[in-house]
Amino acid sequence: MLQLLLWAFYFLSLYAFIPALISRVFGFRVFKKGRVTSEIALTFDDGPDPEYTPQLLDLLARYKAKATFFVVGSHAEKHPEILRRMQEEGHVVGIHNYVHKTNWFMRPKTVRAQIDRTSDVIREAIGIRSAFYRPPWGIVNVFDFMNRHKMQIILWSAIFGDWNVKLGAERLKQKMMKKMHPGEVLLLHDCGRTPGADPTAPANMLIALEAYMEEATKRGFRFVGIAEMMKLTERTPKRSVLKNALVGAWLLYEKLYHVVFRLKNVGGADSAFHYRVIKYHGEPIKLADNGFLKNGDKIVELHFDNKMLSSIALQSGSPLATGIRLLREMEQALPVLARTLAKDPEVEGVRAVYGVTMIHRGADRLGFQVEPLPEGMFARSTRIYLKILTSVLTNKQRNARGKAKRDSIKPHMLLMPLEQLLMFAVNGAHASSTKPVKLHQEVAAAKSAPSPENSDASELDSNPSVI
Repeated sequence: MLQLLLWAFYFLSLYAFIPALISRVFGFRVFKKGRVTSEIALTFDDGPDPEYTPQLLDLLARYKAKATFFVVGSHAEKHPEILRRMQEEGHVVGIHNYVHKTNWFMRPKTVRAQIDRTSDVIREAIGIRSAFYRPPWGIVNVFDFMNRHKMQIILWSAIFGDWNVKLGAERLKQKMMKKMHPGEVLLLHDCGRTPGADPTAPANMLIALEAYMEEATKRGFRFVGIAEMMKLTERTPKRSVLKNALVGAWLLYEKLYHVVFRLKNVGGADSAFHYRVIKYHGEPIKLADNGFLKNGDKIVELHFDNKMLSSIALQSGSPLATGIRLLREMEQALPVLARTLAKDPEVEGVRAVYGVTMIHRGADRLGFQVEPLPEGMFARSTRIYLKILTSVLTNKQRNARGKAKRDSIKPHMLLMPLEQLLMFAVNGAHASSTKPVKLHQEVAAAKSAPSPENSDASELDSNPSVI
């Protein structure tokens, strides 16, 4: 009996557990996230639903957004008119089995029949077969990999539990807002008529999605189908194994730095900023409120998240685009930073917010005072660090093209009186900050810039103790 159980365990590991693990964790033979500059892929499972899917299509049309629908064949069979509308409006239709059953508990022949039957339903409705497949719950077996040459398996980078009506629209929106990054493949549900789901849950999804799309549009993001996301990703070079190892080691070092120096997160795990409260050491500096930052005054020292920098640098087309993207992240994070500092007892008595950075051009539009970093040991070590950082975190060809310009970059201090920063907590933006549309226009211009050496904004983070 024990021998039989062992064989069963070995079989299930090979057939189901191991394939699921390597696909979900390592992305083996699946597509789950793009390498792009400003695109997000919305994907919807379990539909079509006669009540909610048409409302969703109306919402997508209002924002000129394209999406991908992984349909359950038995649902699609009843509503071919909805599939036709999906195709007519430029969306991608994918397969999600004929019935919503996990592939783990079906024989390979049964899984194949589920896919083929749904493919027939789609072809009958829109005239073409789908090239994309998402297994229910994202669970694959070893034979799904073997059939990959016929169909691309699509998983996701973000899932929110929106099938549970108890989550509510507001909490769902908050979770979604944390996943507003280029290349995200968001998994949502336009139907609640599958096992474990609530029939009315898509109503919450529609409310949260509208708020998400509104904010994403303001930030300059585009919503694309999965086919376009994959094409754009293919154009972006991958990092080599050695480069990935270097980046991983660098980010591990940064984590250790944060622990040793007790840096605090701003707004959760995906924060653009970290900070600590320290004393300022240096010559007096006149601040924007006509007061002075003096030696020994308490300051909030800001640190930009280098994991985010690494992701942005890989996705951006040039150092110029990287710099502008980082400024945009700063713009979005300042209200969160202000609210965080307002609640932190350690911040009492702080005179100003302070950071040292190479991303100084444009920072004045966000309300920062920009001052040259006085020449000395710290300035020299910061410039050395910058060269190491850019060689580790950015593409090699981009490094070579921008070498001459980066060599001329000098670190600057960014300063803002604390009381001025706290205005972000009330207003959400400072009077002297750039309107979002301006930064978005600059991002678009950056994409068409001829080369980074012609730009004076090819700037990156300086070292882990500064922005």
